[in-house]
Amino acid sequence: MSASKLRVFFLCVHNSARSQMAEALLRKHADHWFEVESAGFEPRSVLPAAVAAMERIGIDIGEAQAKSVFDLFRAGRIYHYVVTVCDEATAEQCPIFPGVCERLHWSFPDPSDAPTEAAQLELAVAVRDQIDARIRLWLQELEAAGGPSPRFSKRQS
Repeated sequence: MSASKLRVFFLCVHNSARSQMAEALLRKHADHWFEVESAGFEPRSVLPAAVAAMERIGIDIGEAQAKSVFDLFRAGRIYHYVVTVCDEATAEQCPIFPGVCERLHWSFPDPSDAPTEAAQLELAVAVRDQIDARIRLWLQELEAAGGPSPRFSKRQS
């Protein structure tokens, strides 16, 4: 991990859709500013609907592996931002990571809760777009505020 980049961690229940999509989208938009990871409380395989939703916008998460938040916590990972992308009750279960500068909560529905594969894909696409919009807004907010630290600066073209 680069010492010059800020560390962001996305957390949801299974690390199978929302946090995986958020991780990939933040990398797409601001890989030059952030090191990004994701994990879940109860990791399970990445949802095929999430993979398909991301493929539709040219991002491949097909090789992504779900990780346990508790493994990362025990490893002593330090993050500048921890972003929960699940419901409030689940977000409250998040361990307190050492050295966290800021904890954010962005609630999105879980595509795996949809009853059919078609409905999961439809919801995954909608959630992908919601996450993308939220990340873009957050990046604009950070930039307008001068960034979260002196290391945060506009990308050089």
